[in-house]
Parts: sequence; structure tokens; C-alpha cells
Amino acid sequence: MSKPKTQQKQRAEWRGNETHDRLLNSLVEREGQPIREKIDRSPIEGLTENQRRYINAINTFTLTFATGPAGTGKTWIAAAMAAEALDKKQTQKIIITRPAVEAGENLGFLPGDMNEKFDPYLAPFKEVLIERFGKAKTEYLIKTGRIEAAPLAYMRGRTFKESFVILDEAQNTTPNQMKMFLTRIGHDCKVVVNGDIAQTDIRGVCGLEDAVKRLAFIPSIKSIEFTRADVVRSGLVQEILESYDRKIE
Repeated sequence: MSKPKTQQKQRAEWRGNETHDRLLNSLVEREGQPIREKIDRSPIEGLTENQRRYINAINTFTLTFATGPAGTGKTWIAAAMAAEALDKKQTQKIIITRPAVEAGENLGFLPGDMNEKFDPYLAPFKEVLIERFGKAKTEYLIKTGRIEAAPLAYMRGRTFKESFVILDEAQNTTPNQMKMFLTRIGHDCKVVVNGDIAQTDIRGVCGLEDAVKRLAFIPSIKSIEFTRADVVRSGLVQEILESYDRKIE
């Protein structure tokens, strides 16, 4: 029996993308209709001058450091550019990592296996990847290893090759952890390191701040410093940051 005309028409729209088409074949709703998702394929453009410099730095340099307050788009831009690079076959893999330290806690306090423990740390990235790829394709890329996420400690001993690597919340690294991570960089890699030095949850020297100071002279490295003026999340976030900077009398 032939499929309804509407279903044939819908499937024809996906025929240009073989990977997505195969995925949709296995992800079918009960009525037999393909799952359709709203996917954002709009160009990645900066809303502030520093965001534009950040985008240009990621495109131009092997390693980009981005420091500054929450809400400035550091994570969103890095994740969106990683998704674009993978989609355009400019890279073979996305690797996302971050130190498993937050507000004095670590993964040992969380229930479940390692993937379940680390999943909450990746929520901001997953939201962006789903926005750019769609949920079905994102899950497919994770399942097939084209998108990988793991705690920073799991990066020891590895070499990053042909990958777009993002280290987020890097203010919670020690200098030794940062050195370990940066010496993983191999052939044909793009690496972005993000963090807010003012929000470190560790004692002692901040690995992100230390690295920015140590490596500023290297030509293939660029550092972008965001300020409160770059906050694009909402006007309220900007006001909150300003309030926390004031002394309470």
C-alpha cells in the first residue's frame, strides 16, 4: 500500500540530507508521519562588539579564551559555532567538557552512572545543539559519538584531533588542570575556553586567569574579555550584576 500523499511530500523535503533522512525513518510517530522540528539555521552574528570579536577569534585562532560575566553569550556562541562546524563538515567531532566542581559539590554527590551524573552540567550546551540541529539529530550525533561530553578529569591522556573542543566553566580549573587540558590539543583542532573569573568555586589560583596571563603572547591564541555591557540575556541580569558589585552599607 502506498503511503499517503502528504507523508510522501514531507519525506521528499528531507531527501537532500541523507543522514537526517535515515534518522527520520527510525523516528516515526504512531500515525506514521515523520517527526518535524523547528531548527534554527540562521547565521551566527554578534549583538555586541565583543561578541563579534569573539566570533571572529573562534574562526581565526586555534585557541580562544573568553572571560566575563554570565549572560554575555560565551556558551551559546561557542556551542552554535561548534554545531555549524560539524554540520558543514569543517570538523569531525564536538567535544564538550568542564570541571565537575560547582558550589563546593562534585559528581560523587549525584545519583546515577557517569553519563547521568554529568548530564546536568551539559544542559546549556544541549539546549543550543537541539536548537541548531533538532532533538532527533542531536541524540543521533551523541549516540554515534560525533558529540561527546565528559568531565575534565576524563580528558587526561587523550589527544584532540579534528575536533571542536569547548571547555566551559573554566574558572573552576586549577593551573595544573588547565595545563593538562591545553596540552591535549592535536592536529586540526578548534578550542574554546570559557569562564567567569569572578565566579570561581575553587580555592587557590584560578587556572583560567593563570592561562590567560601566561599565554597571551602566543600568536595562535586570542583572549576576549566580556563586560557587563555585553550582557544580552536580559536587562534584569545586567542590573543584578551591577547590584552585586555594589557594597552593602
